[in-house]
Amino acid sequence: MTNTYLNTLFYGDNLPIMREYLPNASVDLIYLDPPFNSQRNYNVLFKEESGLDAEAQIAAFKDTWHWTMEAETTYHDLILNAPPHVSAMIAAMRQFIGTNQMMAYLVMMTARLGELHRILKPTGSLYLHCDPTASHYLKIIFDTIFGPANFRNEIVWKRADAHNDPKKYGNIQDVILFYTKSDNYTWNRQYTAYSDHYLKSEWRELPSGRFCKYENMLDPQQTMADLIFGRWHGGAPIMRA
Repeated sequence: MTNTYLNTLFYGDNLPIMREYLPNASVDLIYLDPPFNSQRNYNVLFKEESGLDAEAQIAAFKDTWHWTMEAETTYHDLILNAPPHVSAMIAAMRQFIGTNQMMAYLVMMTARLGELHRILKPTGSLYLHCDPTASHYLKIIFDTIFGPANFRNEIVWKRADAHNDPKKYGNIQDVILFYTKSDNYTWNRQYTAYSDHYLKSEWRELPSGRFCKYENMLDPQQTMADLIFGRWHGGAPIMRA
């Protein structure tokens, strides 16, 4: 099927856009980064000529993750019209979490992930960028809609060095959840084959044809050897008592 809207930029709420413009199994790759609990205003793409942010856009975004009438309507739509296993999952979540900002976020995400699953090709992949605030809930939604067998990986993105938080571990990472629509998904390798020079210089070939490498697992970077043999000190050996 030819996608009539190839190379087209849509601006607005992706839920009605997907329902109106995107046919089944028409998308190869999806990446989404829905903000939550960030205390920032996103999605302000256009500005007035005065340079001020468009007030209507900001107001619409600020109301996105609150339990409003829209969230209640979306929830009831999922209960009545979503597949039974999705309806059961979102109902159980509401009973457990309650009606609050988190639940509003999860309801909106469930509706959208259902549509994203519909428009994704059988060979397609989806990456969702989130933070530890909601990643555990999102995995439940993903497993319900995409199936647990189609979970491929949880990619950890370190976005900062350690924070000096006085009473807790620093929040220094986000999560990218990687799901596919089927086992027959397109995969672009993220690396190239090792060169023969590298294999011959650092690895040993076993009788089976596979390669192995011997090194000290307690000191993989050889920093102890560098200190002992003086490689950090002009090559002069250092004697240790």
